[in-house]
Amino acid sequence: MAALDRNIIMVLPPILIVTVVIAVTVNPQGSAEVINALRTFVTSKFTWLFVAYSIIAVILCAWVAFSRVGSVRLGGPKARPEHGKFAWYSMLFACGQGIGLIFWSVAEPILLREGSPVIPPGDFLAEGGIVWTYFHWGLTAWAMYCLVALCLAYSHHNLGKTLTFREAVVDILPFKTRRTAGVIVELLAIIATVLGLATSFGFAALQFTSGLSSFTGLPSGPTLWLVVIAVLGGLTMVSAFLGVNKGMKRVSEANSILSIILMVGVLVFGPTIFILSSMTQSFGSFIGNFVPMSFWTEAQISAAPLGSWEDAWNGSWTVFIWCWVIAFSPFVAGFIARISRGRSIREFVLGVTIVPSLIVMVWVAILGGAAIYYDDQAGGSISSDVARDTSTGLFSMLEMVPVIGGILLVVATILVATYYVTSLDSGTYALAEFVTAPMKSGPWFRVVLVLSIGTVAVVLLTVGGTSVVDTVQTGTIIGAFPFTFVLLLMFANLVRRLRSRNAQIRREEKIINENHYLPEDDYVDKHGVPIEISDPRKSERQSTDLGDSDDLRN
Repeated sequence: MAALDRNIIMVLPPILIVTVVIAVTVNPQGSAEVINALRTFVTSKFTWLFVAYSIIAVILCAWVAFSRVGSVRLGGPKARPEHGKFAWYSMLFACGQGIGLIFWSVAEPILLREGSPVIPPGDFLAEGGIVWTYFHWGLTAWAMYCLVALCLAYSHHNLGKTLTFREAVVDILPFKTRRTAGVIVELLAIIATVLGLATSFGFAALQFTSGLSSFTGLPSGPTLWLVVIAVLGGLTMVSAFLGVNKGMKRVSEANSILSIILMVGVLVFGPTIFILSSMTQSFGSFIGNFVPMSFWTEAQISAAPLGSWEDAWNGSWTVFIWCWVIAFSPFVAGFIARISRGRSIREFVLGVTIVPSLIVMVWVAILGGAAIYYDDQAGGSISSDVARDTSTGLFSMLEMVPVIGGILLVVATILVATYYVTSLDSGTYALAEFVTAPMKSGPWFRVVLVLSIGTVAVVLLTVGGTSVVDTVQTGTIIGAFPFTFVLLLMFANLVRRLRSRNAQIRREEKIINENHYLPEDDYVDKHGVPIEISDPRKSERQSTDLGDSDDLRN
């Protein structure tokens, strides 16, 4: 890539992001009105597009997993996974949706408990809420992450290209347009990642203080928010500096252990029989209604102009969540691709879709089921708390668990912190790849990225408060609309690449991978630290073992 293009990619996103932050903080009301109008437009005109996008992702995942291309190994036939399955699944779940699921596993079943579209009402009215939560956080969402990650992983590990969106997309376009299109694609990916991470970091402070207040009595406010951001940011910097094996991997494994403790605690000490019964029934309902839910576009809203996105059920739920998944795809998929070298495409797809989806369903069945039970017993108190603040729903439920409710409150609060650390850590790794390619990013560069993202979060919270954070988050979701077309092009390019994978391409993949060479290897030493060299082919790469560092391609 030309030096000019690389400079544009490194310089323009910060300028655009600062401009957006200033505009929203100076005129929050006007910004919110513009963004809400755009959200209404996207919901009224393009619900069908997001539904079609999700269906395409599921179908293509099934195709690559069960066709002959499923046996292709990421990184070549001799490549072997660096991470064990428990560590791999832990990192997948932590970067994909761990923190969001903590809250929506209670909030969504409660908010949708009085009736949901598609799901026939029955004796158990809350079933629809649980089933839709399975749908929104389970198989389809993970298929959307998986396919984007597979596009990046095959491009990077097998074809020797940099781990960037432009390299996974542009070769399907006419040659003369590739350079310009590549820069635009990378700018969209970087801006979506930074704003998505910054707003999540802001909400981390809000949600963590909710948990902290539930058992300490500390008042939530700007001072505590800043302390939380500083602490979480510091932990993330340490994790980012240590690398994947020593940082992200260990925190993710701790997440998994604490999540198991939380689920088992609620199941054993909570309404066990009710949870098991509702789990069995709702699993069957999900299987029976999966296809109708997948295709449901709420067609009646297209018959007349939509006054507000709030007037459409999909505007608050399916479209909102699918846009959020698309907006988070750059960093989630980039990180998944990075840690998955050595696995076959079939193992990759099944591992990224089926296993996390089953975990999601069990998680929702236990925590959501318990919340519905206790909500009935307490006269709707959890519903009242969720209506006021969705982040408090889990903590309201845990307070009602007998014997160990207080302990589980502490566990859940720690999980909020550690899941945010892993989400931000994985996002930082992906963002560093996008910004510095073809050079590799060093550990200090990732620390600077964490500090920058934390600074944006502090500015949003302290200057504008929660309303500004919410506005920027919604704006990030609106940004998913143009990015959807980029991803569809990337899917088409993946299919083209796999279908045209002949003997010559397999030989080229073998040469690339047996030499363990990628273009960015020319710019780093054995520790992944950028170096200045006059002749890239004489770099230290030729005399060092590239497997010694977390920061090199594995």
